[in-house]
Amino acid sequence: MKKKIISALLCAAMATSLLAGCGSSSAGSSSTTTSAATEAAASTETAAKAGESAGSADTDSSSGSYAGQKIALVGKSAGNAFFEIAAATFVSTVESEGGTVDIVYPEEATADAQIKVLDNLISQDYDAICLSANDTNALQAKLEEAMDAGIAVSSFDSAPNADSRQIFVNQAGTTAVAQALVDAVYDITGGEGQWAILSATSQASNQNAWIDAMKAIIAANDQYANLELVEVAYGDDEAQKSTDQTEALLQNYPDLKVICAPTTVGIAAAAKYLQDNSASCKLTGLGLPSEMEAYTGDGDDYSCPYFYLWDMEGLGTLSAYATMALVSGEITGALDETFTAGDLGEYTITAADDGGTEIVLGLPLEFTPENVSEYAKLY
Repeated sequence: MKKKIISALLCAAMATSLLAGCGSSSAGSSSTTTSAATEAAASTETAAKAGESAGSADTDSSSGSYAGQKIALVGKSAGNAFFEIAAATFVSTVESEGGTVDIVYPEEATADAQIKVLDNLISQDYDAICLSANDTNALQAKLEEAMDAGIAVSSFDSAPNADSRQIFVNQAGTTAVAQALVDAVYDITGGEGQWAILSATSQASNQNAWIDAMKAIIAANDQYANLELVEVAYGDDEAQKSTDQTEALLQNYPDLKVICAPTTVGIAAAAKYLQDNSASCKLTGLGLPSEMEAYTGDGDDYSCPYFYLWDMEGLGTLSAYATMALVSGEITGALDETFTAGDLGEYTITAADDGGTEIVLGLPLEFTPENVSEYAKLY
């Protein structure tokens, strides 16, 4: 198995100046799209018409061809830069194989809004639905309905429960992310003192998995005994609410040393508030280098000493290949199956913590004052 190392993927992406590009199209009712999706709609429509004129050939599983596949990609909400980067390479990967993708966003970052989107998609003859789930369990009935209708169901970033999907593409192992964040908190606090978590929604499966793993790591190791987690706050992946929650944390805990925000929306909002207000409290978590560059540095003038994320473009590419492989019958999502994800190489399906299966992209990548500007050119 020849998985690429995350940093190598990112450097390769830098060298090719993001040749993968951006592209998407909208799937109509009960949804909104970002500007990135709107700008690329024309090219996706052209590709779809070309497929129709060629007879819209069915996928040939015996040859491994993905041509003619029609996939819906469902986000948590519009305006999430992390998702849009992954979505762009998801679309370009599928289109390069002769398929089409419709990107659909719920009207709100809620399970109910995603259920409405899924209900609409099931009747539209899609070969697959790939989603980032707003809730672990609430989508189960609708996703099972999709699978019963012969629609392949995959997910990335945030997984529905094991019964609601065939495969989850995990950007990094849950324990690996949690360990990196715990160690960052330990380092920045000096090993003791109050810290808080600023999460997305209270139902977000990826956020909750990381938070639970962080708590378990701390509880199992006396090294972290002097760290006091005072609160888990929720900004609902909204910039203003995340800002308000940051302000409330500082007011409620004057001795707060660190906020850990495992969400790109939350960390960017908190970074700006802390820095604008010259707060002594520092920040770490998961963020986009382009959004965090101005806040990342050493000393009192910066709110964030360092933070983490992973290869978002790689996540989109891997998710696209996994989804297409499900449709073609190359994989079923069963443990130990293997498939090739283009230039990313061969991947093996492994056991997920929730009892389902997953494909892990790689390790989290640390962004520091020394490399954040370099990576900001990419993300």
